[in-house]
Amino acid sequence: MNMALSEVLPNARRLSILEKLQLIQLLAADLDISPLEPFKTYDVPSRYNDFGAAKVLMEILDRSKLDRELSELVVDNDT
Repeated sequence: MNMALSEVLPNARRLSILEKLQLIQLLAADLDISPLEPFKTYDVPSRYNDFGAAKVLMEILDRSKLDRELSELVVDNDT
């Protein structure tokens, strides 16, 4: 029996995470590819490892702190 992808997707989306991983493994085996190897770690890119953004934020905070300190010096000199 042949099924269209539009018929399979609604059921696939209702699977648990474990079942989805098992489905991926089965499909990969059918295609003779192995996207996931047991006991191997994989890097997943995400914004949580974006150290460039953290550096920019630190520069902004440092600049803000410096601006605050300079404005306090100006206020102290005016009194």
